[in-house]
Amino acid sequence: MGVLMDALKLTPAFFLREDVVQIARDLLGMVLVTEFDGQRTAGRIVETEAYAAMDKASHSHSNRRTNRTEPMFRVGGTAYVYRCYGIHHLFNISTNAADVAEAVLIRGVEPLEGIEIMQQRRSLPTISPKISAGPGNVTVALGIPGSYTRNDVFSDTLWFEDRGLKPLPEEVVVGTRVGVAYAEEDAYLPYRFWIQGSHWVSKAKGL
Repeated sequence: MGVLMDALKLTPAFFLREDVVQIARDLLGMVLVTEFDGQRTAGRIVETEAYAAMDKASHSHSNRRTNRTEPMFRVGGTAYVYRCYGIHHLFNISTNAADVAEAVLIRGVEPLEGIEIMQQRRSLPTISPKISAGPGNVTVALGIPGSYTRNDVFSDTLWFEDRGLKPLPEEVVVGTRVGVAYAEEDAYLPYRFWIQGSHWVSKAKGL
């Protein structure tokens, strides 16, 4: 899959919609592009998770507004990048209107551009799903720093494109999210989406 001349950048309207679950599903097949320090990389999104405002699995549950979670409360299309377990940075995008704290986590991408750069960033000698399967690997492979949190996703360094690579409806798998067993009944919400058969989907199981 290469670059298409008629690729369309996603606009704020895509992320300002009210249904975060639908947005998470619609992001499958979209292309996330980064160009940090003159190094361009891009990957087709193959796995996402949705986090709603009243969701017990969400960092914003019970209107928990902190310095870290502030990007979730900003207008849709704001990057929310946080450190998980003190090790990995995870990349999310806020959705909906300002003060409605919802977001989509990008869990896996299929490398399209700058694959050698991704390999170097991940210290991998060969191309394999280890490059960008799993949310921690996504941020490293695409060079997304923790400092990008609170920036928008329509910049010259990070943006999304529609290149006509959306999966067919029957190729979309729906399941529970990963690592949210603490969220009680909300742990069982069908808020995780991935493309069936993709080698770039994380191996983690729901819950």
